[in-house]
Amino acid sequence: MAKDKKLVEGITSMDVDFAQWYTDVVKKAELCDYTSVKGCMVIKPAGYAIWENIQNELDRRFKETGVENVYLPMLIPESLLQKEKDHVEGFAPEVAWVTHGGLEPLQERMCVRPTSETLFCDFYQKEVHSYRDLPKVYNQWCSVLRWEKTTRPFLRSREFLWQEGHTVHATEEEAEARTQQMLNVYADFCEQVLAIPVIKGRKTDKEKFAGAIATYTIEALMHDGKALQSGTSHNFGDGFAKAFGIQFTDKDNQLKYVHQTSWGVTTRLIGAIIMVHGDDSGLVLPPRIAPVQTMIVPVAQHKEGVLDKAYELRDKLSRQFKVKVDDSEKSPGWKFAEQEIKGIPTRIEIGPKDIEANQAVIVRRDTREKIVVSLDEIETKLGEILETMQHDMLEKARAHRDSHTYDATTYEEFVETINNKPGFVRAMWCGDQACEDKIKEDTTATSRCMPFEQHQLSGTCVCCGKPAKKMVYWGKAY
Repeated sequence: MAKDKKLVEGITSMDVDFAQWYTDVVKKAELCDYTSVKGCMVIKPAGYAIWENIQNELDRRFKETGVENVYLPMLIPESLLQKEKDHVEGFAPEVAWVTHGGLEPLQERMCVRPTSETLFCDFYQKEVHSYRDLPKVYNQWCSVLRWEKTTRPFLRSREFLWQEGHTVHATEEEAEARTQQMLNVYADFCEQVLAIPVIKGRKTDKEKFAGAIATYTIEALMHDGKALQSGTSHNFGDGFAKAFGIQFTDKDNQLKYVHQTSWGVTTRLIGAIIMVHGDDSGLVLPPRIAPVQTMIVPVAQHKEGVLDKAYELRDKLSRQFKVKVDDSEKSPGWKFAEQEIKGIPTRIEIGPKDIEANQAVIVRRDTREKIVVSLDEIETKLGEILETMQHDMLEKARAHRDSHTYDATTYEEFVETINNKPGFVRAMWCGDQACEDKIKEDTTATSRCMPFEQHQLSGTCVCCGKPAKKMVYWGKAY
């Protein structure tokens, strides 16, 4: 028992030091590790398995909307990057440059892609000629490099994995519809698969993507009350098309510029899962994203028939669920602690007495509830427990978000709430960036989004008192 305790004691309590708790969980659950390359991480098998599940589930959803996957180079010539002024200015501080090929200086330096808008534009300029070529609805799964000054595992690293969708359309209306469609795909995925409730809305001009005419976002609230931008979808209008000369002959025989979109999510979603669902014992994975949904732990496995029964149970359950048996020589208590740290949604305990009684004990990771089930019904019961757990985790996260969302109608109330009550603050805004800047300077909070669901909390801006245009979610963010 002392050893079992020590394993969990290696995790700092989230109420004592949330940042250290997060790092401890990442390390103890063996999701990733630091490397000799500063600011970059090794994603270990347990972490990469979660990313594979995210990738597989999203890829399926993308393809249901007509998306096709492609792959473009990782190097971008400087002249290509310079074609869209706002875009290059937005990324300039984060760009890493390649200046040599072998021992020879390059005639033109290349940047390692921080994002691929310019490459896709160069590609589309050669690919699109007629309205018959449209739309192009492409996505690529890749890594990007941004020279971040401050890094944290999954949340912000110099190289990270993501998907980036890039589409071209004949009309402004089609581009806007695709932009919002993909945002809805992200929101549904986060809620239904990751059990993370999100706020959907539009970014202010100050916070939108460099080069976009509109950026839409899903914002999630972490356990510590900080916001995490969890996915974005951008409408580029025809700005990139004009910079790169992407034109097509329309049905009326007129030459027109295409309208473009871009949308993406990253491995920071793994950080969101940790910070929304984790507890002081480690990771808690929603069943639909978990690489292992149940761990069978044989109790007194040295006794005759126990391991055989555990393997038989694994083979039976594997037809419907992702199942493993922990047949290591560690004590059951140690195995339980490991299973909890790694966030495996359920464990099944089975020993000699259980076998005799034709039963097993299913333990939920989120509530630690123990449920005795007959081996004759275990497939049905496990399925019910996993579905209930998925639902309960979403509702728990939603309740936490809602109880940490506050309204403010005066600036004094706003500053007091932002500084003393971690969470979202909803407040009215006049639309002037000067008020955004003042709020950030006074509180470090930023506008997270102008939600699609608007409420008139008052008639005036919380900061300056002028007539209000939008209700905004504000918060301190990762």
